[in-house]
Amino acid sequence: MHRLTQLISQDMKPALGVTEPGAIAFAVATAKSKTNGEVQEVSLRLNSGMYKNAFTCGIPGSSHVGNTFAAALGAAGANAEKGLECLDGITPEQHRAAEELVNAGKVHVSMSEVTSRIYIEAKVTTAEGYAEVIIQNAHTNITRIRVNGEVVFQQETESANDGEEAETPVIHQCTLQQLVEYAESVPLEEISFIEQAYEVNLALFEEGVSNPRTTFAPFLLAENGGERISADEEKTANLLCNAAIEARVIGLNRPAMSITGSGAHGIIATMPLYAAYRVQGYSKEQLLRATALSYLVCMYIKEYSGKLSAFCGCAIAAGTGMAVALCWLRGGDLAAMERVICNMASSITGMICDGGNQGCTMKGIAAVGVAYTSVKMAMQGVSIQSIHGINGATPEDTMRFMGQIASPGMIGTEATIMDILQEKQSAQ
Repeated sequence: MHRLTQLISQDMKPALGVTEPGAIAFAVATAKSKTNGEVQEVSLRLNSGMYKNAFTCGIPGSSHVGNTFAAALGAAGANAEKGLECLDGITPEQHRAAEELVNAGKVHVSMSEVTSRIYIEAKVTTAEGYAEVIIQNAHTNITRIRVNGEVVFQQETESANDGEEAETPVIHQCTLQQLVEYAESVPLEEISFIEQAYEVNLALFEEGVSNPRTTFAPFLLAENGGERISADEEKTANLLCNAAIEARVIGLNRPAMSITGSGAHGIIATMPLYAAYRVQGYSKEQLLRATALSYLVCMYIKEYSGKLSAFCGCAIAAGTGMAVALCWLRGGDLAAMERVICNMASSITGMICDGGNQGCTMKGIAAVGVAYTSVKMAMQGVSIQSIHGINGATPEDTMRFMGQIASPGMIGTEATIMDILQEKQSAQ
């Protein structure tokens, strides 16, 4: 198996609801599974990105939002064995138990530091003891479990303190040309698993257009002439993509297929491509190869920006990946794809992330619009020249600069967003 296939396969995972509440519930549920007795207290410390993304995020199977209730559900009934889908199957009794924990003031959430690196520290205290779980760098990557003060599990984490430079990530060892060559030449059976992303994301889309809780989805359906698939590719893309995003962020009970740890990234990286496939009649093979390219460009940018930062990786990283893949589907050559990246870099880079919430739908709408315009221009030789702004001399440089705008570039923005959210919380 090609190393890029392995990279996609390892990264592509189903996630129920926005990934951050799922990760929080998973951490707490894991801690709870190591203890016995009635829960007396749940304490949670989160890095800024985790805190922000779950702040007002919808939770599957619940009318409640936010990191506090996600933690309570983790203690009251989440199944840690299901990973990011741990909130699937929560019963009404468990939901009420979570409400009682929150109302009794037994769940405490605080922020650890402003950083784009994932950090969750969950502690569950019961009448018989306590357990602590630490997750770092990836949403389900447990690095330490401690029970009643004794470390029962520990693994080393990446460290910059050992005097050695970190190995260049696999994705950054490739050029855009190599990513394209891989997408075009990898045996089809090797990437056939990608089709699962469409099965999962289309089911989420259907939930979005049929559920009475959504507001953007029916509007976008009407804009598309009341049809799920119309002759208008861009309107179809807008509908498929953003009805699924809305369903996810308000907490409807269907998973998304995530990439780079994010369901919205996975949706934007795939659903507009499905619209192109259906409207233009591309083959299933073309769809899967385009999706592989979309994922890889997204991963290239995200590896620089960090998993959770102050910029909207869904629109910027996944949107750029999707735009490059659209260009490829339309027969664009490498130069055209480079122009697409320049157009995307010079337009939406810097769009803020203020958490996983209904605003993600508007950001998705913006991403689809800019992607389609960027591709249309690039296919006609129109793009921002590389001498301007944050565009680089190579597409690899441009993608690196896009990522660096987020981290370290927007650390101050992240701190300001956190100040705003905490002010809102204190005013409640």
